[in-house]
Amino acid sequence: MAMFPVRAKKNLGQHFLRDEEIARRVAATLDKAPPFPVLEVGPGTGMLTRFLLEQEREVTVVEVDRESVDYLNEHYPQLHGKILHQDFLRMDIDAHFNGSFSVIGNYPYHISSQIFFKVLDNRDIIPFCSGMIQKEVAERLVAPPGCKAYGILSVLLQAWYDIEYLFTVDEHAFIPPPKVKSAVVRLTRNKRRRLACNEKLFKTVVKTGFNQRRKMLRNSLKLLLSDENPMPDDPLLTKRPEQLSVKEFETLTNLLEPWVKVKLVSLETPGTFDEEVPPKALEPLPEQAKPKVPEPLPG
Repeated sequence: MAMFPVRAKKNLGQHFLRDEEIARRVAATLDKAPPFPVLEVGPGTGMLTRFLLEQEREVTVVEVDRESVDYLNEHYPQLHGKILHQDFLRMDIDAHFNGSFSVIGNYPYHISSQIFFKVLDNRDIIPFCSGMIQKEVAERLVAPPGCKAYGILSVLLQAWYDIEYLFTVDEHAFIPPPKVKSAVVRLTRNKRRRLACNEKLFKTVVKTGFNQRRKMLRNSLKLLLSDENPMPDDPLLTKRPEQLSVKEFETLTNLLEPWVKVKLVSLETPGTFDEEVPPKALEPLPEQAKPKVPEPLPG
């Protein structure tokens, strides 16, 4: 335990990486990224940090644990002024970065989905993101349509990023060892600059559909329509959500948009991407509000 003088705190989901070769391989996931500055999320005792500092990149770390921050300040003087003692999920990105940067880390399992949510919100300035997460979540990220692991997280991230599952990491690479295996993934921003539909409604359709993933979309998406608006007749609505690609969800969103009569569910909805969204999250608009038929998309 001499290598890990910082006490792992269960409430922070801390599992300190102790395998140097794994840390080196995680740092190497940046090799394909442009030479942007890099932000490491949750550096802990700096096992990954030391290999990031060997690269010709400007390194900043963000750490919520005071004890870890003190350790980093003492043992990594080259990070002076680049150690942010704050929560990445609440971090004001614009206050620290005025251009594109990459994100990397050994992410706490219990907030890994929210971390990707934050990255997604800042996708125009985070073209590259890699790191270690729970193996099950990694499998969701890369899952194609038609398989059990394919869900909300898959659709929303694959809409904007090309995602690679790089390698699996054993539990014994950490102190304390987690109860599940980990995996390293890499997200690279794709060429998509906008969706071919209303983005807020797209997120709502995806979330609502997967909230009852065993049902046909015709039944699960009824929540989005007012009583006087019948469900459109389309083959997509006879499928289950895991059968639809990103492009098909775009098509479905455009099909439903003229008749939707609920406030759109923001991605800020508490919880992870793959948690169910309760029906009460779909708040009806006032009765006087009428469905607005959208103007045609340009081009």
